[in-house]
Amino acid sequence: MASVAADMHVTRVSVPVATRAPTGATNAYLVADGGDGLLVDPAARTDDLDDLVAREDIDHLAVTHTHADHVGAVAAYARETGATVWCRRGRERAFSDATGVEPDRTFAEGTTVPVGAGVDVLDTPGHARDHVSFVAGDALLCGDLAVAEGSVVVGAPEGDVRAYLVALRRLHARGPERLLPGHGPEITDPRATLARLVAHRNDRERAVLDAVRAGNATPDAVTDAAYDKDVSAVRDLARATVVAHIEKLAAERRVRWDPDAERVEPR
Repeated sequence: MASVAADMHVTRVSVPVATRAPTGATNAYLVADGGDGLLVDPAARTDDLDDLVAREDIDHLAVTHTHADHVGAVAAYARETGATVWCRRGRERAFSDATGVEPDRTFAEGTTVPVGAGVDVLDTPGHARDHVSFVAGDALLCGDLAVAEGSVVVGAPEGDVRAYLVALRRLHARGPERLLPGHGPEITDPRATLARLVAHRNDRERAVLDAVRAGNATPDAVTDAAYDKDVSAVRDLARATVVAHIEKLAAERRVRWDPDAERVEPR
């Protein structure tokens, strides 16, 4: 357990959970100030998280997005604490299906969750359609938008590379002091990390486009050509990533893409 913010108290609990993230765990966070508390991304029940919830006032509960490795204990903690359960506006049904709980309130870009001086909501889609981040004092809880090392999966059909790049650039422009990610350690060099993730996506896009221009006409062929390392252990994620990049290139009219036939060709 670690305390990681200055003017608003943020506590991180690493929760072992079934996840494709290399860490094998998801970070749950408690944001507290002035007796109010917001629990974010309770992925599963653990003794550490149970202890934290038992000794703190949990008034609000939210997730950065509804992927399974972020929502596993939402229903249990909502029941036990009576907290107000929040979800992304327009995504109520998806939230209920993922968590087993009907949301009490919804948020959108600019909503402030009433914890202390306020926790502001930012839309940061791309990794997931409903992905948001939470601004808590000098800390920004960024879910699966960024990681300290490696990269984030942005894969079809849910991932949107264009939206993801916009979200990265928006955060880079904000210049947050620290990023608290959904997996792995705190990011203490946010602008450099966000710039690195943008560069990584641009490099992957160039590799995909080069593969298409070289005559690779299917996602599997493009995947084989675009990756210069063995991705057999994560083949499904690599292929989904390639398709998401192809969709972006098609939207920009840089390739022709037939999603039904799964054929791609250069323009």
